[in-house]
Formats: sequence, structure tokens, C-alpha cells
Amino acid sequence: ERSLIGDDEHGWSDTGAFNFEGGCYAKVVRLSKEAEPDIYETTRMFGTVLENVVIDARSRHVDLDDATLTENTRAGYPLTHIKNIVPSGMAGHPKNIIMLTCDAFGVMPPISKLTPDQAMYHFLSGYTAKVAGTEKGVREPQTTFSTCFGAPFMPLPPTVYATLLGHKIAKHDVHSWLVNTGWSGGPPSVGSRMKISHTRAMVRAALNGSLAGVQTQQDPIFGLHIPASCPGVPSEVLNPRNTWKDTAAYDTKAKELAEKFKKNFEQFASSATAEVRNAGPK
Repeated sequence: ERSLIGDDEHGWSDTGAFNFEGGCYAKVVRLSKEAEPDIYETTRMFGTVLENVVIDARSRHVDLDDATLTENTRAGYPLTHIKNIVPSGMAGHPKNIIMLTCDAFGVMPPISKLTPDQAMYHFLSGYTAKVAGTEKGVREPQTTFSTCFGAPFMPLPPTVYATLLGHKIAKHDVHSWLVNTGWSGGPPSVGSRMKISHTRAMVRAALNGSLAGVQTQQDPIFGLHIPASCPGVPSEVLNPRNTWKDTAAYDTKAKELAEKFKKNFEQFASSATAEVRNAGPK
């Protein structure tokens, strides 16, 4: 459907988006041919480097379902292992920006449309969860805020990057989305992880324009604009409150997370504009 310019580490210049990593580094624990056919095939190709992946001592076959060593099993491979790529690693200006979060509370919508100010707010917040397998010592998902979704790599004040993002969104009339790949129906002890098929359908709909004219409902706590429908996704999944058996428990958890957002954003209160400050949870 779309050509790949790179797996990770991209920039956005005056001429468009570009990749400066040059390869791919994918998590492959319990990777299946059905869910991720292209990445799965790379684990069988010459030139791929496998990390922490268990190999049968006799057959020499890899077992991607074996997490004996760690959940953080990886495959590093050249971009050319993927079929539909852009060899130059460069593209024009994006029409959509999708920010990914992994909500361990189970209260964030699986997809929501962001205003430019909300895009800047959530870019600054960088809310997600540390999950087992990618963080040492983490056995249960833990809430974390990683400024600009990559705090360790940002040498300038975060609001500098947020302002740059806001200018580019306005200049190129870019649509912004927040996609949650975390839990639905409750936290990990109660709910379940968002189905990858649903996430893929939502991303596809955002990129191909299917969601452009869909009516949205504003979440009363987070202020996010939730589409009323999305091709390939059950409508009841789109509003997280509807996925909880105990809606009162949902309200409590949502307000708890909203307070965490507010507390975290205090560090930007003096440098962010009033419009961006007011774009967060109520």
C-alpha cells in the first residue's frame, strides 16, 4: 500500500521527510507470518542479525516463540530485505503524522484526531508505558512520559522542537493522530492488548483519508476527538469507556491518568503557549 523510506529515526527538513538510520531493527518475540509477513520473512534471510533468539541446537531452526532468554528478541536487517521500499530513503512532506502511545491504564482511545495544539501537547508529553521485555526489571507495564517520544536524544529545550512541529503542521496542512496500541477494556490485569489487525485498520484509514469526514466525539476528560466509526474496526472499540464492564472504574482510572498528564506538563508551563497548555486533559 505504501513505500517504506525507513524503519526508525527520521527527519523533516524544508524539502520533506528522510531516514537517517539506513536499516531496520524489529522486535520479533512471538512474531508470526500471519501478523507481520514481511518482517517474519527477514528472519529467514541471509544478512539478518538475530539477537537473543533461541535456536534449536540440532535442527538450527530459530524459535521466535521462545522467550527463555528475554522478551526482548530482535532482528536487525537491511532495508533491502523489505519489498516495497524507497531506496533513497527520502520522501515529500507528510500529509499525516501519527504519534504512537502504549496506554497501560486502558483508558486512551485506540485512535483520535488531534488539533495542532493537541499535537504539540502530546509531542511534548510523550506518554507511553514501559513494557516487559524492552525495559530491564519491568515485569508489568509502567506509565512513563518521554518528552518528544525520545527525551534522551533531544539537546535543545523540548518546546523548541514542539514549536518547529507546530510550524510544519500549519505550513503543510498536516493531519495529526494519536494511536494507542496498549490495552483496551482495562489495565493488563483486566483488559487485553489492542488487536494489531485493528491498529493496522485505523492507521490505514487515517492515511488513506477514510477518517477525514467521519464525525468525532470529544472525550470529556482527555479532550481527544474520537472517530465514531472506522473501516475494519468494531465501533464499540473506538470509545474506550464502552470497553469497560465497570464504567465507574473507567472514570476513576481516566481521571488518575489525566492528573499524571497535568503533573508532568508542569515542567513546560512557563515555555509553552497558553493554547498548548490548555490542549491537554481537563
